[in-house]
Amino acid sequence: MDLQKLMQQAQAMQRKMGKIEEELNATVYDGNNGGEAGVSVKVTGKFEVVEVNIGEDLLAKENREELQDMVMLAVNDALGKASKEREEKLGAITQGVKMPGM
Repeated sequence: MDLQKLMQQAQAMQRKMGKIEEELNATVYDGNNGGEAGVSVKVTGKFEVVEVNIGEDLLAKENREELQDMVMLAVNDALGKASKEREEKLGAITQGVKMPGM
């Protein structure tokens, strides 16, 4: 096996993974619970919440627990989308091999 060729392939894969990481980190994922009248959130590919919107009707309600649950579900929805896309895109490069730190 040609060691130089193997190193070139590894470097090419590393560059490609770096590019995909940048794209994923810049992507914003929407999550929601309850439609327009409910809760919606936006998270980045870095799994950071950047926006939370709460429907007017929910703010008027006195049901704090319901609102908390809806926020939690919307955040988890957005984070799940970000995680799934990250796994799909990086998995395509590594062909299912789990890379440390990825």
